[in-house]
Amino acid sequence: MTERDIEFKVFRYKQGGAAPAYQTFRVRCDENTTVLVALQDIRRDQDGTLIMRHSCHHASCGTCGMRINGREELACVVKVFDLNTATVVVEPMRNMPVISDLVVDMGPFYDRFNSAGMPLMRESEYLDEADVAEGLEAYMRCENCIECNLCVSACPIAGTDPTYLGPAALAAAWRVVEEPRGLPTKPLLDWVDSQNGCWRCHVAYECNEACPSGVFPGDKIMSLRRELTKRKFRRLFGR
Repeated sequence: MTERDIEFKVFRYKQGGAAPAYQTFRVRCDENTTVLVALQDIRRDQDGTLIMRHSCHHASCGTCGMRINGREELACVVKVFDLNTATVVVEPMRNMPVISDLVVDMGPFYDRFNSAGMPLMRESEYLDEADVAEGLEAYMRCENCIECNLCVSACPIAGTDPTYLGPAALAAAWRVVEEPRGLPTKPLLDWVDSQNGCWRCHVAYECNEACPSGVFPGDKIMSLRRELTKRKFRRLFGR
């Protein structure tokens, strides 16, 4: 298996410490080494003070979101050799306060995302032709958003307007409007129909590019705009 040393330029910051700076490390990597594994090697072998978030190692939890060579990525699935660069630059996500090194404060993200009230677990319908397993009363399914914040980090509006609801929260709002399952949709539509809601989006679609799980937040924002436009026409013409 091919191995070679790769240079990592890692963003460093400690509250109350020196100004933010980049620190360079060299890590022995092979074809299977991901950026997350390389960072763990750095923390284990070179600098135990390096702080980052991670959990599942297979793109399901969303906790290892960061910027790698200027792009929003999940570090656990980005292979170092695939980057094809002599130096790998690793930075925290944008548009959220940095707590330490590669970790940002996710509190503002969750405050807005949770306001949409989107259930993460839903009851799944049976296919007409399916045989229901004995003793199984219902199937459950998970929503595809893994709450990684990469779409917010990539969003140019979130970087300039701290009041913007953001692509993740707006996509979650559309999910409820699209399939309310008994939840009221008017309060959500009122919530997103504002200057800091879906009309604030500039349709850059950077959120779509950054999303690792096929949510396509930009498309969902456009769906909200269409629904709100229909609602305004219904009010105007009584239909």
